[in-house]
Amino acid sequence: MAKVMVVTSGKGGVGKTTSTAALGAALAQSGQNVVVVDFDVGLRNLDLVMGAERRVVFDLINVVQGDAKLVQALIRDKRVDTLSILPASQTRDKDALTEEGVARVMEELQEKFDWVICDSPAGIERGATLAMRHAEVAVVVTNPEVSSVRDSDRIIGLLDSKTLKAEKGERVEKHLLLTRYDPARAQRGEMLTTEDVLEILSIPLLGIIPESEEVLKASNMGSPVTLSNAMSAPARAYAAAARRLMGETVAMTVPNDRKSLFGKIFRRAA
Repeated sequence: MAKVMVVTSGKGGVGKTTSTAALGAALAQSGQNVVVVDFDVGLRNLDLVMGAERRVVFDLINVVQGDAKLVQALIRDKRVDTLSILPASQTRDKDALTEEGVARVMEELQEKFDWVICDSPAGIERGATLAMRHAEVAVVVTNPEVSSVRDSDRIIGLLDSKTLKAEKGERVEKHLLLTRYDPARAQRGEMLTTEDVLEILSIPLLGIIPESEEVLKASNMGSPVTLSNAMSAPARAYAAAARRLMGETVAMTVPNDRKSLFGKIFRRAA
C-alpha cells in the first residue's frame, strides 16, 4: 500500500509545485513507483513543471466524477519509468472535487504506487483540505519570511484537525522544507534564519533548498530540477530530502550557516 504525502503551505509562490515535482522525481529515481497528483484545480501548473502539458487528455476531475478511468488520466514520465502524473483540470473549479470521489481515486492510486504525492493549492479552503485529507505524511513548504511561516503554522493546525488520521486520534507525520534560503541575507537579518523558522514551527526539518536560478530554469524547461541538473545545489538538497523521506539518516547541509543544526534538528525529530 502506498504512502500518501501532501506537499502544502498556507501561502502561494513558496515552491510547492516545484518541490512536488523535484521530490517525486528523486523518489522515482531511487526505484520507488511514484505518482504526483495536482489538486490545484483551475490553475493546473504541475503538468507544466513536469513537461507533460501537451499530453493531458483526461484529468483528476474526470476521474473523480467517473467520466474517465484512472488509467486514462495517468501520464507516465518519459524520463523516469517509475514516475507518473495525474493532472488537474484547468477549466473547472474546486467545487467539482467531492470527498467521496477523491477517496475512491486515492484508494485506487494507493494500490498502484509506492508513493502518492499530492500537490496542494495554497490556502486553507476546500482544495487544500481535500489534498491533505488522506495524507500520512506532510511536507510543509515555507520561505524564510514572517508571513510565509505564519501561514505554514495555520496549515500545521489543519493537518492536526482536518485529516483522516486526526479524526482517528492519530498524527500526520510532518516535515518542514525551507525553500529559497539565502544564508548571506539571513546573516544580514534580511530574512529569518533556519533557527528562527524551526523555533516557530517546531516540526522536523526535511531539507533546506537554497535560492538558485536553477529552479526557475528547470521549471521553464518543463523538468524537475532533480532531473534537469542533478548536480546543482537545489537538486542535491531535494535528493537528500527524498532520502530522508525514505528513512535514511542524511546529514543536514546548511551553506555558510555558522551554527550546526544537526543536533537540534534530530532532537526535534525525536
